[in-house]
Amino acid sequence: MGQAGPAVRGTVADSAGVPVASATVTLHRAADSVAVKAEFTGAQGTYQLAAAPGGRYLVSAVQVGYQRRWSPAFELPAAGLALATLLLARSTSTALKEVSVTAARSLYEHRPDRTVLHVEDSPLAAGATTLDLLGRAPGVTVAANGNLGLRGRQGLLVVLDGKRLALTGDELADLLRALPAEQVGTIEVITNPPASYDAQGGAGVIAIHLRKDQRLGTNGSVNAAYGRGEFGKFVGGGALNHRAQKLNTFGNYTYADRHNFTRVDIERRFAPAGGPGSSSAQNNDLTNHLQSHTFKAGIDYNLSARTLVGVAASGLVSHLASTNQNQTALYDGAGALTRRYHATVGQDVRRPNTALNANLRHAFADSAGAATLSADADYARYDTRRRTDLATAYDQPSAPAAVLTGDQRNNLSLASFKADYARPLPHRMRLEAGAKATRVRSDNDVAFDRTENGMKARDAAISSTFRYDENVNAAYGILSRAGARTALQAGLRAEQTNTLGHSNGGTDDFERHYFQLFPSLSVEHTLSDRHALGLSLNRRIERPNYSQVNPLRVYIDPTSYGAGNPGLLPATSYNAELTHTFRQKFITSLGYSRTDWPILLQVQPAPDGNLLVVSRNVNLAVQHNYALTLTAPLTLAPWWTFYGNAVLYYARFVGGPAGGPPVNRRPALTFTGSNTFALPGGWSGELNANLETGETFGYERLKYRGQVGAGLQKTLWAKQATLRLNIADVFYTMPIRATQTYATFSETFYQRLDTRVGTLAFTYRFGSAKVAGARKRAAGAEEELRRAAGQ
Repeated sequence: MGQAGPAVRGTVADSAGVPVASATVTLHRAADSVAVKAEFTGAQGTYQLAAAPGGRYLVSAVQVGYQRRWSPAFELPAAGLALATLLLARSTSTALKEVSVTAARSLYEHRPDRTVLHVEDSPLAAGATTLDLLGRAPGVTVAANGNLGLRGRQGLLVVLDGKRLALTGDELADLLRALPAEQVGTIEVITNPPASYDAQGGAGVIAIHLRKDQRLGTNGSVNAAYGRGEFGKFVGGGALNHRAQKLNTFGNYTYADRHNFTRVDIERRFAPAGGPGSSSAQNNDLTNHLQSHTFKAGIDYNLSARTLVGVAASGLVSHLASTNQNQTALYDGAGALTRRYHATVGQDVRRPNTALNANLRHAFADSAGAATLSADADYARYDTRRRTDLATAYDQPSAPAAVLTGDQRNNLSLASFKADYARPLPHRMRLEAGAKATRVRSDNDVAFDRTENGMKARDAAISSTFRYDENVNAAYGILSRAGARTALQAGLRAEQTNTLGHSNGGTDDFERHYFQLFPSLSVEHTLSDRHALGLSLNRRIERPNYSQVNPLRVYIDPTSYGAGNPGLLPATSYNAELTHTFRQKFITSLGYSRTDWPILLQVQPAPDGNLLVVSRNVNLAVQHNYALTLTAPLTLAPWWTFYGNAVLYYARFVGGPAGGPPVNRRPALTFTGSNTFALPGGWSGELNANLETGETFGYERLKYRGQVGAGLQKTLWAKQATLRLNIADVFYTMPIRATQTYATFSETFYQRLDTRVGTLAFTYRFGSAKVAGARKRAAGAEEELRRAAGQ
């Protein structure tokens, strides 16, 4: 092996004592099981792993066809240490009535600062969307307007393959609905992001990683899924990958064709100060047809064992056509009907989104602990073309029909460059540093025409243009140390922000420049083999994105529209979390955050009058958030694993703009329970339950909801094919019931979606299965480069 310095040595054998060659042996920190380095056993099953003396470690060994075996925790002396032989048991050793059962990998993996969802192993992922996956993730909630929340807080940074998605709300939700789950490999829910991540996202980060084939040679897969709720949903696609010693080329494509419905009943009450009251009731029955094309292609090339370069192009092109049948009745303060009308709202939305990436990875030595340098240049474009036709017919009293047509165009471009450097330091320390520059530009143009009495005319009052420019320049440094019982990480990120908004006429212009520091600290201390404590502190920011400050309107129905708020300020938060870990798997954490100028969606009577309402984001004064999180992964039987996550949280808001301050009433609980089963004959199953109790968040009070999902899968033809069957929202308990209450206005709505869906899916994989061979032939530095590049 030829490794210098103290080392842990040993042998891996099977239960009969026969040496196991090419087994993967990993050295872990005893405090948190984080992998330090890995090696393969030789022909006689021997291994040797060099490490810093005085540290406490664990060693694990695994091989295809065997269960993973762990050593006891040990402290490495300066003279090195020889461990007892690790005996591997066959993974088929558990028998039920002479039928072998193979344990399945857990769908959830908990790390000190994040939870990882292994999507590709989930039977429930077949035929689903990425938004469906997030709705089942521990601690994550999806609001009626598509906003994502984490542990009772909104304001998340969402990154796709390491690239920020400059979208929020409905636009982000539409993109995640258009991205099929078949494209996703893992999802990371990061509650305590290190300083290497953008400071954007006060509640944390959701990192979505698309699938990429790890096998040598030419490999590929094809898949198809059909689901049926009230309407049909089809997903199909394929992937092709060729990996040689120096060159890796890859590509994938997925087509999705989904029909859905959204039914919303809304009741509104208007009580203006000093004026007569009134109310309205409306029913919306919307059907839509979403077609999306998702693709990615790229090349990675090893210039040497230490240097890897790559380029990639990806895209998500979607077309959403929808028709909403609306019925509205207006009443006076005494409850007498004053007007009744019906409307048809047709929308045609096209979003051609593309992205380009060029990257470089370099290691300065042929070892896993070498200093590394990485650089990425990215360019992405998100375009939206929205055509709206809103035709209103007045039933009582009779009046001429009216038609409002809108032509809206948005061109959003995002360019960024970043460089990251990492190197080990003496005394088991590590330094990371980097810099990043990002530029965002959004050009918006909307033209509305009204047709009344056969005459068509441009409505200049609501037709306009808006341009938004944002530039963020950032630098960070992280210093970490892994001691025998204590691990420490301290980071500081500096970000300088420049934003400019300009509208036609200049009434909504703004220009802001500010510089802020974002420190972070994480400490983990092992008290004993059973108990460990952790503390994390950080400061983060939630900058309004282009759609939140864009004043141009998007009509939803005859009485509702959405618009941005040019006066919206960034929200900053201080976050603290204390964590206790028992037996390296049972985790309890208590968190607190204070957010200044929190951003919240508010619904208010529009200045237009006529009982029209507008949804826009506003700043409140302060938000206090308290959260208690419990996580318990259990092995209930050799063939049955359970992952449970419960979050009890309470959000308290102080101060408010027009509409009055929010009323803080009660805490809320979210629970995720996931069961995975390894069944005989190549079968496996999943049973998942999510629950959200009723809560009050800001102005909105929501009633409880949840869902149960069940899935089965069967491997076929020597594991080259997989057949999956699942049912989502079995008891149809996902509809949203909510009430928003303000000083002079209230709104109650009941929303139903096509969420109860049964899906049958089939996947076939072809080509080489030599994954271990690829790793074995790679030098230490080369393997680190591939891992850094997401391969």
